[in-house]
This record gives sequence, structure tokens and C-alpha cells, in this order.
Amino acid sequence: MSRSAFPLARFDVYAPGDAMTEADHATISHLIRTGLGENTMRALRSDIDYLEAWTLAATGAHLPWPPDRATLLRFIAHHLWDPARRAEDPDHGMPPEIETVLRASGHLRVRGPHAPSTVRRRLSSWRTMGKWREIDGAVFSDPVVLRTLSAAIRAADRPRHRKSARPITIDMLGRILKALEPWCTPRPLGDRDLNRVRLAALRDRALLAIAFASGGRRRSEMASLMMSQLDPLAPIEDPQTGTYRPSLSIRMGRTKTSDTEDDLRVYVSGPPVVFLERWLAASGITGGAVFRRIDRWGALSEHGLADAAVNGILKARLKEIGEDPALFSAHGLRSGFVTEALGQGLRMEEVMGQTLHRSIKSVHGYFQDIEKRSGRAARLLD
Repeated sequence: MSRSAFPLARFDVYAPGDAMTEADHATISHLIRTGLGENTMRALRSDIDYLEAWTLAATGAHLPWPPDRATLLRFIAHHLWDPARRAEDPDHGMPPEIETVLRASGHLRVRGPHAPSTVRRRLSSWRTMGKWREIDGAVFSDPVVLRTLSAAIRAADRPRHRKSARPITIDMLGRILKALEPWCTPRPLGDRDLNRVRLAALRDRALLAIAFASGGRRRSEMASLMMSQLDPLAPIEDPQTGTYRPSLSIRMGRTKTSDTEDDLRVYVSGPPVVFLERWLAASGITGGAVFRRIDRWGALSEHGLADAAVNGILKARLKEIGEDPALFSAHGLRSGFVTEALGQGLRMEEVMGQTLHRSIKSVHGYFQDIEKRSGRAARLLD
């Protein structure tokens, strides 16, 4: 991607010739990247890259800053269209010649209209990057643009899908953890393959248990979790048994719904903490990334897992207990936590304090399907 297409490189946000030195620019660029978060930066780059490719294919010119109303309406028309109308009118939606160019360059992969959320996100990225360039973005709030976008979304009529078709329930997670238990026992010294399998089992057990118990953490949060974010706390007493449970807090810092100034924390007690302690003891990790890749020889990487690896670990462990991994994703840990917590009668405020959601609507959305399936309206013929 050209530097002009993505204005977060040094000297693109701040004009050359100002009072700042090159070192100042490098520092500011680093702070921007760190403050936005790697996932946000990756999404912005991807969106601007696509927008640049689409603009070149559609107009023969580079991405405009700012765009005019006609360009935004054209973008909407090319990406949110009615499949039924397209079957009757080949000129409806994105023109074939533009589609061909975008497919050849690898920018266009979907075979139908784009998801409304994708179109909204790309328009939002366009507007956001314009703000970095100190360019007026009033056109994005143009009433004609907003009404057209709303109407196009209704016409496209794409059904919304959950990020994970099914939640990971406590029962399902318990089956995974039970299946891992035999592999977490010490292995004979010198048996490299068995030791590698044991390390992986210890890591995966701790990762999945902590991810669920801490509120259904996102895969990016688990992949990037650092030892410096973990604060061991004094054990808490179980009033029923008189025994003590280990406890810790996890400093989340910046999340998808917060910023670094919030210093948000979540708390985990009991078996998940034990699983984490055993993983750290076996791996010898005392600093840096908590969850790491293990190579074929059983050696640990110095870096944390990739986001996709967290998803892969969950799917692999689900397959081992006889579940279809295609029906699940790591987001099922989040929806599963909310479903189980609300189903067991926890207060909404308590659930949101653990998930760090800010919207009640978002949290309740996970639970609505369960309520509807078990409600009287769905069981009239019982």
C-alpha cells in the first residue's frame, strides 16, 4: 500500500516543516500504533487498502480526501445490492469490470453483497483517517448518504450471524478440561514427544479456563496476555468447605470497549488459577507472554500466540471430545460465559463487570436466544 493511502506513517499525520524533529515524529507514530491497538491498526490498514483498490478500479483515481457525496453513494451501490434484482439485471450492484479487477487483485472475495457491518466499518475507517488528516468529514453525515445506507441495508437483507454459531457451555468446557487431565500429568524424562504433548495440554487447559472464567476474553486478549498483567492475590476462603482458593487479578488495560486510562481489571479464583500456576511452573515462564507456541521439539517461543492460534486450539480440543469444530469459534467462550452467568441468575451488573461490556443490549443479545427457545411461546404444543 502506498504511504499516501494510509496516513499513519511518519509525516503523514503531522506536516513536515513543523517544529517537531524526526525523533518526535517517530515517538508520536509509536504512540498512535500502541494507543489504537494492533487489531484496530490492522483493520484500518485493511479497510483503507480495500477502499484505495476500489476507488482506482471504479474511478481511475486515488482515494479522495474527503470524498464527495456521489463517491460515497457509488460505494454503497457497489457493495449493498439486492441479489434477486441482480439475477434479473446484471448491471445492478457492482459492475462486472470493477468486480473482475478487485477479484484479480485479491481484494474482493465474497460472492454476494457485503455484510452491512463491513460497509459501515469501511466508511467509518474512511472518516477516521480523514480526521487524522484534519479533513472535514461532514459528507459522511450527509442526510442523503445516511438515508441511502439505511435503505440499502434493508434491501440487501442479509441475515445477521453470531460470531460463534454456538456458545461454549460450562458442561462443554468441563468435558474439554477432563479430557486434557490425563495428559497434564508428569511424563518420563527424556520422552520428548510426551513432554511436548504435556506442555501443550497444560497450556491449553490454562488458556481455555482463564479465558472463560475471566469473562469470556477475546482471542486477541488471550494471545497478547503478558505476565505483567497478572497480579496474584491472597487466597479466598470457601465458607462451605473452609478451604482456600487461589485468586488473581488480570489488568486488561485497553480493550475493544475501553481505553488505557480505565485500568480495568477482572478477577479469577479457584481451579482456573491452579491450572495457570501449573502451566507457568512447567513452562518456566516468569516474564513476557503468558501463552506461547510450542514447536515440534517441545521448545517454547519467546513470543505470544497469534490470535488465530487461540481459535485453532479451541477447535482442536472440541474435536477431541466429539464436537464439530465448524460450529464454534473462540467467541463462543464469550457468549458461553454470558449465557451461563445470566442463566444461573447472576445480576447483569456483575456479568458486565467481568466481561467489561458497556452496553446492556450487547450482553442481553447473547441470552435472548436461550430465553426464546425455553419460553412458553416456543413450547405451546408441549
